[in-house]
Amino acid sequence: MSIHMHMRAVAESEIRDDHTWLAAFMWEAWENHPDEYAAGIAESIDKVWGSVNDLYAAADVLDADADGSWELPIYGGRPVAHSADADPSNPPLGILEPPGVSRAAGFLARVSFGELWNVAGAKLVWAGWDEAQVRQEFLDCHRGLQEFYGRAAAAGHAVVRAVWA
Repeated sequence: MSIHMHMRAVAESEIRDDHTWLAAFMWEAWENHPDEYAAGIAESIDKVWGSVNDLYAAADVLDADADGSWELPIYGGRPVAHSADADPSNPPLGILEPPGVSRAAGFLARVSFGELWNVAGAKLVWAGWDEAQVRQEFLDCHRGLQEFYGRAAAAGHAVVRAVWA
């Protein structure tokens, strides 16, 4: 089974705080993901986003993030509640507003992946997996998030998240 966390940068003024509308917006964005990814306004993580969050939590151990910004790239922001008439099969959605996007971008720009990996990496390598391969997968996710959040922050955008299963 394939499961993804899909992130889409968008001007805050273009977002409707309505789950049904936002689910349709994100579905269209998901259908156009390759083009939006190439344009730098979309990012996605396949299956391991919770573990990427665990990697970022190591910033607390390192005292590298006094303001708690490590929580923002994956789970930061607020959930968008289903309305009474919303399709219950619509994905969970969340919005990280522009100030949070800027804080997330700042965290990702200043944190050392190597230091995070030294603290948390052993817990992220599953039995039977090659450590170098797993480390590279997490490094690729980290770099993708750095670039995505950096562009979104520079544009003053919010980030909308959906989980597709």
